[in-house]
Amino acid sequence: MNFPNLKQPSHFFATWFGVGLIRPAPGTWGSLAALLIWYFADLLHSSIYLILPVFILFSWFICSQASQESDSKDHSSIVIDEVAGMLVALSFVSHEVITYISVFLLFRLFDIWKPWPISWADRNVKGGLGILLDDLIAGLFAGGIIYAIFLIL
Repeated sequence: MNFPNLKQPSHFFATWFGVGLIRPAPGTWGSLAALLIWYFADLLHSSIYLILPVFILFSWFICSQASQESDSKDHSSIVIDEVAGMLVALSFVSHEVITYISVFLLFRLFDIWKPWPISWADRNVKGGLGILLDDLIAGLFAGGIIYAIFLIL
């Protein structure tokens, strides 16, 4: 099967409605899409702690499906994992442009650089969970660090 085939629901969601097809740097585009959607979805912010676990489980399911249907373990067009990681990071910070930009930049740094334990998860956890887990950890780190910095300031 050709991956991605946007007529397949799992591919459509895995590529975050086709955003993962934008080149170069599809992960950056997926992260930016998550940030923009969340920034303009004010009415959802009060429900983040309900939305986030459901979205993480949904992302895990989609990543599992997509990895089985792709010929690579983590196809570059799969960006729903970046969306989930960004939502984790954004859940830590206030709804302000500066905190959102800071989280975005730090999340992308961690997602690309992959310091420990992100690198461990990336190398050792396989399948859909493996695709997702490194981004969730990067989101925890980015959100936690930016939260702490803005708390101190």
